[in-house]
Amino acid sequence: MLVAIRIHSTGAPEVMQLEAMDLPAPGPGEVLLEQTAIGVNPLDVSQRKGAVPIALPSGLGLEGAGTVAAVGPGVSGLQTGDRVGYATGPLGAYASARLFPADRLVKLPDALGDDAAASVLFKGITAQYLLKTTGQVHKGSRVLIYGAAGALGQLMCAWAKHLGAQVLGVVSKPASVERARAAGCDEVFVFDAPTLASQVMQATQGQKADVVYDPIGKDTFFASLDCLRPRGLMVSFGATSGLPPAIEVGVLNAKGSLFLTRPSLAAHTATTQEYQSRASDVLDAIANGILTPRTWKSYALADAATAHTDLEQGRAQGAIILKP
Repeated sequence: MLVAIRIHSTGAPEVMQLEAMDLPAPGPGEVLLEQTAIGVNPLDVSQRKGAVPIALPSGLGLEGAGTVAAVGPGVSGLQTGDRVGYATGPLGAYASARLFPADRLVKLPDALGDDAAASVLFKGITAQYLLKTTGQVHKGSRVLIYGAAGALGQLMCAWAKHLGAQVLGVVSKPASVERARAAGCDEVFVFDAPTLASQVMQATQGQKADVVYDPIGKDTFFASLDCLRPRGLMVSFGATSGLPPAIEVGVLNAKGSLFLTRPSLAAHTATTQEYQSRASDVLDAIANGILTPRTWKSYALADAATAHTDLEQGRAQGAIILKP
């Protein structure tokens, strides 16, 4: 029986319901994908809670891996039996099978298992565009990365270190410090808003950070601005503590002619060419040992609510996946 998680209203994890479904044959440009592993990401939580609005009723999830079970008319480059993954919409990854646009699927190398692919593609592509496009990190860059011990943060820290940056990590609790160091951080700070800027100043010999990557939002936004050098770049790309506050543009001037951006994965993978290019870079980074996929825990698809609870309460020490 084919099943999928659906939500008919936003709210607590319990709004996710496992429902039976029927799927038609794949249409033009589509494949039928039998899924073996599904990635869980903070954006899924934000959509379930209603912080990021989606049309209801809806499925959830933007990351998965599995095997092509059937191909629709006009599909080229894929055939039944191919192992593939994906890291963008349409929504609906929390399912045992789904129809999916063929040109948004990424062929998986033999060396990368399905579980690993479902734990790394969404986060890896996010790290790729943030570091290489948004921040253009290079040798000598000074970067401050929040959530350095989390699933995305560990990938970003490792990749930024490979690019030659001085990597400063921020974590929420002392127990996460060593995990962040192991990911590649030169220095790790337990978040404290009043002292963070002075810690960054000391670690950079008074220079402060060239780029701050802040997925936390409301609770960290102004502390992050204070960690930037003049003409530094503030990258606000998440909202785990709530959306960042509105800001008067004059504040950016007063704090040193700062740049501020609010990027999204969708805008950086809008075309098939760009999406596939970023995915290819991630796969190359894995093959070359720059990135190491790590699955902290897997849950049955029916236990998606437990997975979300663990993610929201900060228990996860790496990627979470669901297994149909």
